[in-house]
Amino acid sequence: MQEKGLNVYGINVYQKGKGEISHFWRSDDKVCLYSGSKTFTSIAIGICKDQGLLKLTNTVVSFFPEYKNIASIHSENIQIRDLLHMSSGKREFYFAGNEERQMKNDWANLFFSDPMKGEQGAGFFYSNACTYMLSRIVEKVSGVILRDFLIPYLFNPLEIFNPQWHSCPDGHTLGATELFLTNKEFSKLGLVLLNGGKYKDKQIVSEEYIKASITDTIVTANCGFEDNDSNKGYGYQLWLCSYPGAFRADGMYGQFCIVFPKEEAVITVTSHQENNTNDILRAIYNDIIPYLD
Repeated sequence: MQEKGLNVYGINVYQKGKGEISHFWRSDDKVCLYSGSKTFTSIAIGICKDQGLLKLTNTVVSFFPEYKNIASIHSENIQIRDLLHMSSGKREFYFAGNEERQMKNDWANLFFSDPMKGEQGAGFFYSNACTYMLSRIVEKVSGVILRDFLIPYLFNPLEIFNPQWHSCPDGHTLGATELFLTNKEFSKLGLVLLNGGKYKDKQIVSEEYIKASITDTIVTANCGFEDNDSNKGYGYQLWLCSYPGAFRADGMYGQFCIVFPKEEAVITVTSHQENNTNDILRAIYNDIIPYLD
């Protein structure tokens, strides 16, 4: 990895039945997972679904009756599944307007009031606002912020204690980014995904939800991505990979937790690669996967 100039901090390779091995080029400190955080938010939605607190076909506005009257036309059609797919139709990375608007208003208000620029569910547009609204939905149905909801249901079972996850100005967990974990902690997410929602002897989220998260996908080709590993499709806050059958949690600068179902393997990378981070993926496909049998 270092020979290729990929600026990797550390890598963990796990294969079922053979254990794991890690190598670090610096200490395994907690790092910002950036959009790798999104998959944790998706798991929270799956847990809420399993508990009967929501359905993926529920409209987003149904959880926020206080904003029904200010929602822009057709916003009432957006479903939870559309948020998972990044297909809300809003087409704003966060929210329209300047930083002052975001500091003075509830971000849910901003989401609903922003105009629709496409039909919900019709096309992929990568948006932190979609994941943020998933976080707000978890909070609405559970009564606690996303980070606190996941403490007993995910973080404690994974032996991830007191995780730091940043919030918006009003104190709601961001959901989309700024969860801080070590490489080893991040790798445990991959084990949950590989094992059909189970970690060790505990079923964290249903196998049904995990399966749907990588089979119920939306097309990302022709969305302006130049890299092949960004064109293979997107599930429930998970990217499909160019390597057959593989999928990943994916954060800026190369925070990857990649699941290889055929090889029964999980490879987790933390790094700071400011150029083409998907070069890290290709290095894994070419230099590590062939040695897993």
